[in-house]
Amino acid sequence: MPAPSITITSELSGSVVAKGANDDLPAMILKHAGFRQIEDWHGRRHRLPTTMPVADQVAVASHAAEMLRAARYGVDLAPSLDEARMSTLATPLESYAAGAALLQITDKIRSAESGEALRRVVDQLLHPEHGALERVREALEAAGEHISDLDDEAYRLADRFGFAADFVVSAQSELVDSEDELLRVGGPSRSGTELPARSSDLSVSRSAALAVALAVSPAAAKADIAATAFGTGVAESRPAVRPPHASGPRR
Repeated sequence: MPAPSITITSELSGSVVAKGANDDLPAMILKHAGFRQIEDWHGRRHRLPTTMPVADQVAVASHAAEMLRAARYGVDLAPSLDEARMSTLATPLESYAAGAALLQITDKIRSAESGEALRRVVDQLLHPEHGALERVREALEAAGEHISDLDDEAYRLADRFGFAADFVVSAQSELVDSEDELLRVGGPSRSGTELPARSSDLSVSRSAALAVALAVSPAAAKADIAATAFGTGVAESRPAVRPPHASGPRR
């Protein structure tokens, strides 16, 4: 009889699960690869920790599939966990080093095991001088300015880049001073009575941050976006000139 097929796939929670390894040999192979065995009313299955970085999950799952196939077991490996397939897709990313670096930050965020660890990783995004958001804002603003330098007739396109830069400013404003809150993530649960107030405050802060971005954008001055999102009050109070945003020194 042919050996039973084993499925290795990724769940919505982010964990990698192997199902169908009901015999001792495939269970031993999966354990050797790095999976943890779980037995409950669902039956026997093997799982990788959700805190494991995505790159490590791909490597472990691919290695487990290779060993199982060598033992003559059929393996249905999810394409997103196939290291050989992923390596063929990695070549286009070589032209997008910044995007690849952000993917690494995303992996570190997902594998953070405490609020402090999460804060350290998120700082790479939010640092006011060297964070990724500030670099993106500078790049968008520079693109808009250079478009104007190259072609003064392309002011609409230049304004769109300036508008996008202003939305990054609103994102930075939304998350300013979030370090202390990140440190409390994973700590003692807060009382349920605090949740409605927090939700209300969050809604107000997001609206205010977006209103600031719309108010200072030259592109928004020519569009009806503010009137649609906030009513005529915001649109009428918006200044015509966007104040300069002082960027931190580059090092």
